[in-house]
Amino acid sequence: MASVTRLVSASLIALLAAASVNAQAPAAPKRKKVLCIGQTKGFQHDATSEAMAHILRMGKETGLWDAYIKTDTQLITKKKLTGNAKNLDYFDAVFFFTTGELDLDDEQKAALISFVKDDGKGFVGAHSAIDTNYQWPEYGEMVGGYFDSHPWNTFEAPIIVEDRDHPAMRHLPATFTTLDEIYQVKNFSRDRVRVLARLDETKIDLKRPNVRRTDGDFAVAWVRDYGKGRVFYSTFGHHTPAWDRPDMQKMYLESMKWVLGMTQGDATPRPRK
Repeated sequence: MASVTRLVSASLIALLAAASVNAQAPAAPKRKKVLCIGQTKGFQHDATSEAMAHILRMGKETGLWDAYIKTDTQLITKKKLTGNAKNLDYFDAVFFFTTGELDLDDEQKAALISFVKDDGKGFVGAHSAIDTNYQWPEYGEMVGGYFDSHPWNTFEAPIIVEDRDHPAMRHLPATFTTLDEIYQVKNFSRDRVRVLARLDETKIDLKRPNVRRTDGDFAVAWVRDYGKGRVFYSTFGHHTPAWDRPDMQKMYLESMKWVLGMTQGDATPRPRK
């Protein structure tokens, strides 16, 4: 009988110890929700699917977010939707790899701006996200500018990283080259964004047709605080080889973490160094 009592006591102690450990273990953080929009109303980028697939994969591999991939704009709204459709209230960030004038009515446009500006959510724009919504100036102001040609087409672009303290740039060297299509940007000002990286204008042909910037300032990645929310944009990602680069994948991973508020990085505008 004594041995049975000891066995029961030992079992109870083990159960209590396990319960104590479980009680002390921190709960796993709730996964964020990211809405990926790949609607194409202009130039057809073969890398659109590649880009959204990487955002989906990175969320799953890190356990940080679930991505919802859409080629339409139905979920960009704050109206209640039916048929298990989620509206913007469900999401924590939006990712755009888009072109042209998207199918958005006035309510949807206001909802997206409010999502970032008032709700404090995140927005990540890849490559052609600035070749989008030219007839909607508030969008261009939020993202930081609009596409204004790519004078060098796809080439080995010489890049200078201006802010290696930002989490989206820490893994990159101070200078590097990447085979990609680099956009020239209009309606752009360093007064409202913090440039993270730019072209090295001393190593490119500034006399190419369609070079319109006279200041030699060709930003390729930037961030900004927009109201309560955060915005990241980069021109990188025109074609599949760009997305095959581990350093570019990590840049978009870290940019998503930043707009989701998981990491900290200064977005204070500043003049060109």
